[in-house]
Amino acid sequence: MRRNAFEQLLAWKCDPERKPLILKGARQVGKTWLMREFGKTQYQSYVYFNFDEEVELSSIFETNKNPQRIIERLGLLKGEKIFPGETLIVFDEIQECSAALNALKYFREQANEYHVVAAGSLLGTLLAKPKSYPVGQVNLINLYPLTFDEFLAAVDEPLYGYFTQIQKNQPIEEIFHNRLLEAYSNYLIIGGLPECVASWVSYKDPQRIRRIQNELVTIYENDFSKHNGKINSSRILLVFRSIVSQLAKGNEKFIYGSLKEGARAREFEEAIEWLVSAGILNRVYNVSKPEHPLKAFDQPNYFKLFLFDTGLLKHMAGIDNAAILLKSNYQFKGPLTENFVLQQLAGQFDVEPRFFADGRSEVDFLIQNGMEVVPAEVKGGEDKTAASFKAYIKNRRPRIALRYSKRGYVTDGGVTNIPLYLACSTKKLI
Repeated sequence: MRRNAFEQLLAWKCDPERKPLILKGARQVGKTWLMREFGKTQYQSYVYFNFDEEVELSSIFETNKNPQRIIERLGLLKGEKIFPGETLIVFDEIQECSAALNALKYFREQANEYHVVAAGSLLGTLLAKPKSYPVGQVNLINLYPLTFDEFLAAVDEPLYGYFTQIQKNQPIEEIFHNRLLEAYSNYLIIGGLPECVASWVSYKDPQRIRRIQNELVTIYENDFSKHNGKINSSRILLVFRSIVSQLAKGNEKFIYGSLKEGARAREFEEAIEWLVSAGILNRVYNVSKPEHPLKAFDQPNYFKLFLFDTGLLKHMAGIDNAAILLKSNYQFKGPLTENFVLQQLAGQFDVEPRFFADGRSEVDFLIQNGMEVVPAEVKGGEDKTAASFKAYIKNRRPRIALRYSKRGYVTDGGVTNIPLYLACSTKKLI
């Protein structure tokens, strides 16, 4: 599969200030495949070590702090010489060995000529605690589920070729617009998790997709009890399973009382932090002012939670495929579309999107592009701008305002409509 993160890995390899690299992302987003593929295609050789499968590996790091000695031992274990700059050293499931995670610091300080990349399931929950890894001594790359363009490259290469040529303000012919909307509908059902996409490419069988998604939900829920540390796993599970109902209610913010009667923020804050750090949930804060810098105006107790993969959210909501493919309107269409747009925006901008609601006007997402704050409205169909969004534009007069919908790529009345399938290209288009 074509992954956009591959370009980031190439840039890392060529960077003279390169540090050991940690690939961060939720379980099953393709970290292991990407590291192996990178080693296979961009290096003379690569050596792969999995701390979950090879438990005895830990002893090498627990008894040695000298990276040269560690490399010697690893080479003996694999039966091949590890060359600086020519061999990629891959550490998978590195969270299972804290000594190996800390050893990245010694590689940086004493043996930075060796190229080291590491990843692990739920590694984000460790990285959220600065004392648990060598801060400042590693590079970080976030890996997400496949975005729509990556999905398109996998399922329809000719259409992907057209997609890559779309430029700012370029009209999109109706025949291509309709084909891309059809691919977008398929993406809502399949999502961006590599196993689901690969299954669709091979079999085109919706039943297989449903079965895989069901198995993945079970895997994530099992992780809650295995890797949660001191956090109450039942609270993590309650938050995870509440996402569909929270989004369905259309609340302006996450309601703790919906988790259980009398629930309070202090009971569930750690559970939410764990799920966000694990990459399973995306949190969007409301801001008190829709101004640069957005982070300065975050309201910590006023936020929405979305799922990291839209296909998985569709599955958890129990939406029938026919509703998406045949009906213009169906229950949960709005939340599903918002989740899709947020998933496409992930990683595009230096600052994560926010939202704004003050009782008079409401904006689904605020995008910080440099010093500019761009308001964005999300529509699941061809609906035009809502009154609350119009009020925001009238009062704030932003230079750019966006609407994501199924309409074509046009600017009308000060609002640029970006077709939903182009949400992953937002930065390029503005």
